[in-house]
Amino acid sequence: MGNGIAHVFALNGFGVNLVETSQQRAEKALETIDQNLQRMVEKEKIDNSDKNQALNNIHLFTSINEGVAEVELVVEAVPENFDLKSQVFKNVEEVASNKVIFATNTSSISITRLAAETNRPEQFIGMHFFNPVPLMPLLELVKGLETSEETYSLIEQTAEQINKTPVAAEDSPGFVSNRVLMPMINEAIFCVHEGIAEPQDVDAVMKLGMNHPMGPLRLADFIGIKTFAWIS
Repeated sequence: MGNGIAHVFALNGFGVNLVETSQQRAEKALETIDQNLQRMVEKEKIDNSDKNQALNNIHLFTSINEGVAEVELVVEAVPENFDLKSQVFKNVEEVASNKVIFATNTSSISITRLAAETNRPEQFIGMHFFNPVPLMPLLELVKGLETSEETYSLIEQTAEQINKTPVAAEDSPGFVSNRVLMPMINEAIFCVHEGIAEPQDVDAVMKLGMNHPMGPLRLADFIGIKTFAWIS
């Protein structure tokens, strides 16, 4: 998710500081972005100059202190774990200016709860991207209890600048996307558990009968079972 978010910002003209836990991970992220941009070139969605400019817009860091010192927006995309996300924002807040907006890519954790871990809840918002980020047009925007209208409006405009369609959701468990998706995946699992159908047949029903591009069980694997369990 992190490299996908960096990809769409960089491709749309934003300077991006990509912060990873090691130089190896950072270089791997950039390699993935390079490969995904090349696919876009091959499909004639962009040209080589667009690709090169996007890559030039990305700067790699392994230190939060250096990576966020002069930015205007921080988008967190670490695993779906409250304590980990909370610690990231606490570390960022030590060096980020008071004007910086904090955004989390969480798909289920309360925005209000995360914002309360910082000293800027009015400048805190949920930006829930969808995987794969370069291809999925939706961006679920979630306000916390104290998120200001100014912050929401600015991030809504930013979403449009990176060619995403912003859709508002309230700060409720799972927001809209996962509140609907998780019960569906659970029911697909129960269909297999109760012997109603084999996994591939459950997925086939949803793909061929409901026009889903991917069956719910394959989607659960794509999300990752550990992440699915955290969300649920």
